Amino acid sequence: MPIKYSRKDFPEGFKFGAATAAYQIEGSENGNCGTCHWDTFSTTPGNVNNGENGSIACDHFHRFEEDLDLVKAGGFDSYRFSTSWARVMPDGKTINKDGLDYYDRLADAICERNLLPNLTLYHWELPSALADIGGWANRETAKRFVDHTNAVIKCIGDRMDAVATINEPWCVAWLSYFLGHHAPGLRDIRAAARAMHHVLLAHGLSIDAMRSLGTSNIGIVLNLTEVQQASDTQSDVSAKDRLDGIHNRWFLDAIFKAEYPDDILKDLIHFMPTNLEDDMTLISSSIDWIGINYYTRTIVAEDANEPWPSIKEIKGPLQQTQMGWEIYPDGLKSSLVRVSREYTGELPMLVTENGMAWKDTVLNEKVFDPIRADYISSHLSAAKAAIDQGVNLKGFFYWSLLDNFEWAFGYEKRFGLVHVDFETQKRTPKASFHDLALALTS
Repeated sequence: MPIKYSRKDFPEGFKFGAATAAYQIEGSENGNCGTCHWDTFSTTPGNVNNGENGSIACDHFHRFEEDLDLVKAGGFDSYRFSTSWARVMPDGKTINKDGLDYYDRLADAICERNLLPNLTLYHWELPSALADIGGWANRETAKRFVDHTNAVIKCIGDRMDAVATINEPWCVAWLSYFLGHHAPGLRDIRAAARAMHHVLLAHGLSIDAMRSLGTSNIGIVLNLTEVQQASDTQSDVSAKDRLDGIHNRWFLDAIFKAEYPDDILKDLIHFMPTNLEDDMTLISSSIDWIGINYYTRTIVAEDANEPWPSIKEIKGPLQQTQMGWEIYPDGLKSSLVRVSREYTGELPMLVTENGMAWKDTVLNEKVFDPIRADYISSHLSAAKAAIDQGVNLKGFFYWSLLDNFEWAFGYEKRFGLVHVDFETQKRTPKASFHDLALALTS
């Protein structure tokens, strides 16, 4: 099914990109990479589908030239990638020359193909040594992040088109320290509350470090969800407001208003670090752009049988992806419009991730995935509608370039435009890859 939009439908200079993340594609067993808390989490029975891990992943460490050729062939302008903190500093403090050399080669290879490098400094690979001291629940981790920032930026910062500090702080903190779905797999409200603050502090400290090095075009990437109540009862409306506060407003308010939302802070303040207000000026340091990751909406109801936040998610009626997520493109438009009107104004925005998983199969060396092409079309339509409503949207990145290690779901969930046979590492561009390439090059 052809993609219904092309470059001509978007403003001049609008950037189309493909996104990846280090642990999900590189192969952590290569290049003297240190262990991270995902290695530990994956080794614990029951945490990851089939007990899988990122030790080999897509072997991008050895195959990045081939993969970047695919990015170029796809007609993309930009490549979004991340650096592994555990690769750069295996013990959390000592620089691994092999790690930096790898990213130096990768940066050169991106530029050699006239692609714009879009770097994310942290996409969830916390060195085990820092997990041992409490990870993001410990303020020291935020301070150590400055060392990682300095090492990476001094090595490849001169070639970056854009740099993000943190990818999806809600996932780093709440999903991982309160819900326990991601590494380190805790379910501890005190640890979660502190992680919610310290990951933002790391963002502010990282910005300060990069500004001192002369880095420009700095941002952060938030994953937002369109929260809707299951009914119009006051209890369900309140549940919606709580989830919106935890998932969306906590990070937006801190970054753009130098404060946390009162309705959420009043319930978390007992678990938060003391004198947190002293950090808010740093946390709200000026940024040059913001990235929004969007996948689906969330419908919630009150769950009075559970402690705060007393929320349960309700399955919606729309078609679902392989992840069980509803396909709801209107949520992308409304999220972009909301952020623009309530927080960012004319600040440039990027859709840094949007995509879907499907149970793709190879038949006669081809992958037919018309539902993904339709998904891309509908979300490009939502992005265009947001632009038409005044949003200063500057780019759209598909997640992901490759099928990869999808965290706790292992290798079963396939988001890629390119199919990967994880036994042979053979890459097979899917029909959606060719459809999108045609839309971007015609």
